[in-house]
Amino acid sequence: MSDAHLQPKGFSSIIANLGIKDSRDDFMAVVSDVPASVSAMFTQSRFAGPSVTLSRQVAQRHTARGVVVIARNANVATGPEGLANAEEVRAGVARAVGVDAQELVIASTGVIGRQYPMEKIRAFLADVPPLQTADFQRCAAAIMTTDTHTKHAARKVGNASLVGIAKGVGMIEPNMATLLTFFFTDAQIAPPVLDAMFRRVMDKTFNALSIDTDTSTSDSAVILANGLAGEVDLGEFEQALYDIALSLVRMIASDGEGASKALEVQVSGARDDAQAKRVAKAIVNSPLVKTAVHGADPNWGRVAMAIGKCEADQDIDPDKVRIVFGETEAYPRQLDEAGLREVKGYLQGKEVLISVDLNIAQGRFTVYGCDLSEGYIRINADYTT
Repeated sequence: MSDAHLQPKGFSSIIANLGIKDSRDDFMAVVSDVPASVSAMFTQSRFAGPSVTLSRQVAQRHTARGVVVIARNANVATGPEGLANAEEVRAGVARAVGVDAQELVIASTGVIGRQYPMEKIRAFLADVPPLQTADFQRCAAAIMTTDTHTKHAARKVGNASLVGIAKGVGMIEPNMATLLTFFFTDAQIAPPVLDAMFRRVMDKTFNALSIDTDTSTSDSAVILANGLAGEVDLGEFEQALYDIALSLVRMIASDGEGASKALEVQVSGARDDAQAKRVAKAIVNSPLVKTAVHGADPNWGRVAMAIGKCEADQDIDPDKVRIVFGETEAYPRQLDEAGLREVKGYLQGKEVLISVDLNIAQGRFTVYGCDLSEGYIRINADYTT
């Protein structure tokens, strides 16, 4: 069986079109046959939506039965009515699948500041279709907004299977959270072990991702482990979780709104990993760096500028910094015309790697993003219409 079709035991799904915006699927629920260990991380935005508020309460219980997602409406900044609507949606789905509403994580993504179209949703809740064997590919499609393709990955770990899905191409600068991403496994892992592992993996993957420096109000990352396949090697499982998460991150970076190139920034030689991450994020988030990458402009000075913005890091010495595009050193080496042409040719590719060595100590961190194009402006200038 190929990775794409791996099926963790004991998960079922409902996928439907509620008519939020168009005829595409915009609703999905995945439910475990039995209570599952759960770990979750959410946006730190002060404008977090009611779905995040409700789901935080579920995560604090350490076990859950499933997730419910509505796409193309964020249900954020919608006041008491928005909270009541989220509770009604979750309760209606819970009744239909025979679980307690407090056992369901709920997430929503899309336009901010608009109430759910509750007449359409109530019509659906009055006649919810039965659960079917989980179709994770269709679930991945149902949670998309401006994504151009689904984000789905899977691995086998011993006797267990692990599946991850995600959505997100804009408003992405996770802050101890991440857009929407959900992982499902039949491995048996105790809640505290799962939580520590999940946070380690998220910090190195989704928290290392940035498309446009804007933190979503709805970011949610959830993993459910129902234990039906028994115990697994924890080290092997964590590596598989990291591999899947990084695969999803790379898919998101490549599919960033209007993106034509994936951008990876590796910083090494930092005082510590935290400093490396700050410098890497300063580079990957710089509009001038991103537009230079888009236009294949070998203007390495923009990378130097971005490093220099980390003004609180007084131990960064420009005389010790090294900047490399692909395998071509751009600084401190003085690029001649041939060198500039070499970098320009490299930047015309679909994947761009910028490496920076601060030559301070052993700290390192890698971040992921994309270029900035006219397409990003077009998508977001017309987003609500």
